[in-house]
Amino acid sequence: MFKFFTEKKWFLWAYLGSAIILSSLWITVQIDVMINEWFGEFYDMIQKALGAPNAITMDEYTGGLWSFAKLAAIAIALGLATSFLTAHFLFRWRASMVEFYHSVYEKARTIEGASQRVQEDTVRFSRIMESLGTALIESIMVLIEYFPLLMGLAVGIPIMWFGDWEYGLVTGALIWAVGGTLLMIGASWILGLVGIEYDLQKREASYRKILVIAEDDGTVRPKDIDELFEGVRKINYKNYLYYLYFNIVRLAYLQANVLVAYVILAPAIVAGVMTLGVMQQIIRAFGRVEGSLQYLFKAWPTIIELASVYKRLMEFETQIEAMDKLETV
Repeated sequence: MFKFFTEKKWFLWAYLGSAIILSSLWITVQIDVMINEWFGEFYDMIQKALGAPNAITMDEYTGGLWSFAKLAAIAIALGLATSFLTAHFLFRWRASMVEFYHSVYEKARTIEGASQRVQEDTVRFSRIMESLGTALIESIMVLIEYFPLLMGLAVGIPIMWFGDWEYGLVTGALIWAVGGTLLMIGASWILGLVGIEYDLQKREASYRKILVIAEDDGTVRPKDIDELFEGVRKINYKNYLYYLYFNIVRLAYLQANVLVAYVILAPAIVAGVMTLGVMQQIIRAFGRVEGSLQYLFKAWPTIIELASVYKRLMEFETQIEAMDKLETV
């Protein structure tokens, strides 16, 4: 699976491509920080304007909007370029895997579900990594940038349960986000969702295999197909039920998440010790830190799918290696 990073053929894409993608993500985060600063200045201007007639000019107001438009345009252009490059990067990663599987397919074709693993699983791996991998890296970069920013914004502002402690805001975000992530991991482990996803893929592969055989072999009895589809039906129904339990926990947490920043800032809001602009900056920065810390929580269903695909591909390569060892004995 990782020959993309070890074979000379792919070095340019693997390493230069990675460097460009990482750089573009870092610039994106810097722009996001600038937008966060813009929110503070703009909402302070709004507060000033609403406090007294003609306290600001139309030029000041439109200038603030134009500043945001320029930042947003840069962010959109960079986001499109990063997405385009990432798609090409991951397709070449998939191509490196597929070329290896093709080179050993004479042996590999005898392994159960070989066609699905070479075609469907490699597609799923690259598509999941396209969204999941870049989001993980961006989340880490956001934490690096926003943690000190949030600490700076919280200076002198009373925080629920933590008072004037300078680390109160980031500690609150950390406790809430990590606690929710641990809750989600615990629920997933108790329900055995990775195992269910793996079984689902395995039964779907067996079902598809017999359908393909039935296209050319008239001796395949309909009962064989019905029996396999019954297994597919059962594992899907089990999957739906267990995800229902999981989503009860997940959605309840996400709904509670909406009010967390306002609860933590309640003493400062009630005391009126900050402007509207500063409050918006803090809430947005808090949300960015919290969202990055909650990355695993929000992406967990996709992570489960990726873990299952990874397990299938690693199992496939292990079986190929075992065949090679038998041939050399």
